Amino acid sequence: MYQPATSSLLEEEPLIEEPSLNTYRRQKPNDRLNGAYTIFFLLGIGSLLPWNFFITAKQYWMYKLQNCSGQPGATGQGASDLRDFFESYISIASTVPSVLCLIGNFLLVNKVPASVRILSSLFVMLAVFLVITVLVKVDTSTWTTHFFAITIVCVVVVSSASTIFTSSIFGLTSYFPMKNSQALISGQAMGGTVSAVASVIDLAAAADVTDSALAYFLTADIFIVVCIMVYLLLPKLEYSRYYMRSHKESPYLAAESPSSSLEEGSQGSVNDSFLAKGTSTPDIPPLRPILRKTAVLGFCLFYVFFISIIIFPSLSSNIESVNKSSGSLWTNKYFVPLTSFLLYNFADWCGRQITAWIQAPGPKSKLLPALVLLRTVLLPLFILSNYQPRTRIKTVVFNRDVYPVVFTALLGLSNGYLGTLAIVYGPKIMPKELAEAAGVVMTFYLMLGLALGSACSVLLVHLI
Repeated sequence: MYQPATSSLLEEEPLIEEPSLNTYRRQKPNDRLNGAYTIFFLLGIGSLLPWNFFITAKQYWMYKLQNCSGQPGATGQGASDLRDFFESYISIASTVPSVLCLIGNFLLVNKVPASVRILSSLFVMLAVFLVITVLVKVDTSTWTTHFFAITIVCVVVVSSASTIFTSSIFGLTSYFPMKNSQALISGQAMGGTVSAVASVIDLAAAADVTDSALAYFLTADIFIVVCIMVYLLLPKLEYSRYYMRSHKESPYLAAESPSSSLEEGSQGSVNDSFLAKGTSTPDIPPLRPILRKTAVLGFCLFYVFFISIIIFPSLSSNIESVNKSSGSLWTNKYFVPLTSFLLYNFADWCGRQITAWIQAPGPKSKLLPALVLLRTVLLPLFILSNYQPRTRIKTVVFNRDVYPVVFTALLGLSNGYLGTLAIVYGPKIMPKELAEAAGVVMTFYLMLGLALGSACSVLLVHLI
C-alpha cells in the first residue's frame, strides 16, 4: 500500500537531478538564470534567519540582561541565571512550540494553500522582528525580568511562524527537481553565516552595543521583506509555473481537476493505490505509511539535531579563550563570535553544499545511522574544553584555543552533511503524492530533535 512501483529508481537517482518520472506532455522549461534556484536559496536563508539572529546577538542580550545582576539576594541571582543560561532558555522557547506548529501544519497541508501558510508566517515574523528592533533603543534597566519575558514570547511567536514557513516551503520544493531542495537546505545554513557575519561587522563598526544591535536587527527586517518579495516572484517564473501546475494536475487531486492528464506509464502506477482508496483528496495525508517508510531517516535527522542543539549555542558559545586574561580584542571581543557562531554556521553551510555533489551513504545504508550516532563523542569534547563558568566539572582537558575551533568545525560540517542527506532522502523515497506531507514529517523529526536537545542542554549546562 502506498508503495510506488519504481521506488528503487526514486532512491537511486542523483539528488540534484530532475526525477525521470516527471514526464509531462508539456516541454519542460529551463530555469533561466537559475532564477528559481536563487529564490529557494534566499527563502532557505530566510527560513532560519530569525533563529540565527536571536542566538548570534549574544553581546546584546547580555547587555540587556545585566542591568539588575548586581542586586543582592535572590533577585540578583535570578538575573545572573537569565544571562548565564539565556541560550538554553531561548532554545526551549523556540523549539518546543515549533513541534506543536509542525503537527498543525501537517493537518493543514491539504486544507490551507501553501501560499497562505508561507506568506502569513513571513508577515508574522516581520511584525515580531519590528517589535524587537524597537525595543533595542528602549531603556529596560528597571524592568529586566519583564524584558526577558517579552523576549521569550517573541521567540515563541517568531519560531512558530518560522517553523510553519520552513516546513511549508520545504514541502513545496518536493514538487520541483531535487536541486531546488538542496538550494533551500543550503540557504538555511547560509542564513546562519549571514547572521554571524552581520554580527561581527556590527560589533566592529559600532561603538555602542545598542547601535550594533539596531543595525543588526534592521538587517533581519530587510531580509524578511526580501523573502516576501522573492516568494511573490516565484509563481511568475515559467519554470515554477510548470512544476506547480504539474502538481495541481496530479491524479491525487483528480477529484478537484478531473480534466487533468498525465502520460501513460510509471507515474500512473505510483498513484493507483491512491485512486483505489477513493475519489476525493483526503483532508489529512495518511500518516502511517509515511512514518513507516521514513523511520530510520527520521531517527537520523532527529539525532543529528539533538546532538547539535545540545552543544550549539549553549555549550560552544560559552567556551572562552584560554588567553582571555591577556585583554586583547581577539580573546575578549571576537573569539566567541568568530570561533563559535561564524565557524559553526560556515561549516554547516559547507556540509550542506557538499551534498550537491556527493550523496553517500544512501538512504538504505547502515553507515548513515552509524555516522549519526558517532557524533555523540562531540559532547564530552566540548564539555572538557574551556567552558565557563563551571561549578562541578573543574577539569579542562582541551586547554588550547585550537581545540574548540576544530570541534566546532566538525560539529557544523557533520550537522550540515548528515542532516541534509536525511531530510532530502525522506520525501524522495515516498510517492510523489505524499512528498509534501513527508517533507512536513521530516521537519517534525528535526524539530523534535531540537526540542529535546534544547531541554537536555539546560540540564547539561547546570551540571558542568
